[in-house]
Amino acid sequence: MSTLTEKKDVLKGGQFLVKESTAADTYIREDITEEQAMIAQSTADFISQRVAPVTKQIDKQEPGLVVGLLHEIAELGLLGASVPEEYGGMGVDFNTDTFINEEMGGGHSFTAAYAAHTGIGTLPILYFGTDEQKKKYLPGLANATIKASYCLTEPGSGSDALGAKTKAVLSEDGKHYIINGKKMLITNAGFADLLTVFAKIDGEKFTGFLVDAKAEGVSLGAEEDKLGIKGSSTRQVFFNNVKVPVENVLGEIGKGHKIAFNALNIGRYKLCVFTVGGCKKACTTSIQYANERIQFNVPISSFGAIKYKLAEMASRIYATDAATYRVSGLIEDDIQARVEKGIDKVQAKLLAAEEFAVECAILKVFGSEVLDYVVDESVQIFGGTGFSEEYPAARAYRDARINRIFEGTNEINRLLAVGMLVKKAMKGEIDLFGPAMAVQKELMSVPDFSTPDADDVFGAERKALINVKKAILMTAGAAVQKFMQNLEKEQEVMMNIADMLIELFACESALLKTEKLISIKGAEACALNIDLTKVYISDSLERINLAGKHAITSFNDGDILRIMLMGLKRFTKLEPFNTVAARRRIADKLIAENQYCF
Repeated sequence: MSTLTEKKDVLKGGQFLVKESTAADTYIREDITEEQAMIAQSTADFISQRVAPVTKQIDKQEPGLVVGLLHEIAELGLLGASVPEEYGGMGVDFNTDTFINEEMGGGHSFTAAYAAHTGIGTLPILYFGTDEQKKKYLPGLANATIKASYCLTEPGSGSDALGAKTKAVLSEDGKHYIINGKKMLITNAGFADLLTVFAKIDGEKFTGFLVDAKAEGVSLGAEEDKLGIKGSSTRQVFFNNVKVPVENVLGEIGKGHKIAFNALNIGRYKLCVFTVGGCKKACTTSIQYANERIQFNVPISSFGAIKYKLAEMASRIYATDAATYRVSGLIEDDIQARVEKGIDKVQAKLLAAEEFAVECAILKVFGSEVLDYVVDESVQIFGGTGFSEEYPAARAYRDARINRIFEGTNEINRLLAVGMLVKKAMKGEIDLFGPAMAVQKELMSVPDFSTPDADDVFGAERKALINVKKAILMTAGAAVQKFMQNLEKEQEVMMNIADMLIELFACESALLKTEKLISIKGAEACALNIDLTKVYISDSLERINLAGKHAITSFNDGDILRIMLMGLKRFTKLEPFNTVAARRRIADKLIAENQYCF
């Protein structure tokens, strides 16, 4: 078995584009331990027994309900799961936290409150707080005696966080900062005790502050009437000459962007984990309804059109699950490798998330868009009742939509994924330019007409994904050569390249997961896992080809365009696969189990 250090050497952040991974070194959900399974089941039971029965009351913001549930889940230890034991938490590892958050993904508005508290409400203090700040606040955050809120967004600054107008001025006696300004769309604002507030000292130095929500001068706007997650408290927060002790500065003065952006890396990852849980719940609900709904004297689950929808849901969820747990394992291994080198565990976690910032951005986009697909098709399966608030599909549909905006819009994350990858190459952290030049030379050579081993179940797909990497390197390399430092201004091209990257990562993750399962159970036992993987890859290559075509044709013409389009066609080629038959097999299993079961 590979050691953690050896695993770390296999793949670093962004290296998936130029380096092959092995199934043996890939972490999958099925690697769950007995202890992790118990914790995950405890979380699932809490959602099904305590949250689900009162979802309607939560949506109506029944006073004290969400706060009471936060106290209950704190008693189970789950509110402080990732808080170190020395501060009253459970101190679980990264993978265990992933299992907890997947189960939390089906909690609708309560999940939003939980996520805001445990994520951006708690982690900035854990990562950037002084020892005194950690001792003062983390135990209360873990046991729910302190509820947290994160105040970053303003009317004029959303994605452009550094455009904030909220100001902080040092008092004449030097003991306080006086904060004036307003924040908007602040989750948990209605019941928070502690606010992490970003303001510019003297209008220039972007800095984080820990502010008592009950301090004089802090006031709230009315609850927002939102499209979805209606039970989540979302308000404006106003600061009128609010006095904040100087010891409540969070992190370094003028370095608030480090807090804001680093907290987002893990936030993006966790958002994807929540979507995995939401996807599986929505898929199960759809399967159960399709089995119960009778039309023309038979369940609608017997119809091919419905089977297609159920199987496509499952295929996309399977890829999302595989990609999510793959990154969880990579981050956990990176944390352990850093700890072994003597780095503090909390700092190691921050650095590991930063190392895999590209993958976190990819997951955020992929997970949120797969969830949107699943809940949209769920409404369609429910038909007319799907449009009724009396059935679960409507709430799932509404609540899912925010995820493409949370933690940086999907557009911003697409641009970030490509931009961060190019910067890693520029710094020499990843060799992208060497492989890109090799692909350019390959374009002028005779194509590889060799065929994969017929006994290799994924021979064709593995070869295809190696070629997809060449397609991305060709496209991205040509774009860098064409636009140089101005590439970031060509947002359409960058988003096309991002789509290719996202699809590649999803495909490769699904393939690695299934290969690992085959090594454990055998190919026959994994027949449906093979179907799920082949279906996803087959359709994905068509999407990759289209994204590449859009990018290439936007900045080439003549012979160069012709050569690159020929190369793209060569690099995105895959032997035909009967996806109709495979989807029927997948759907039949889902229907028989009456739930998502992969």
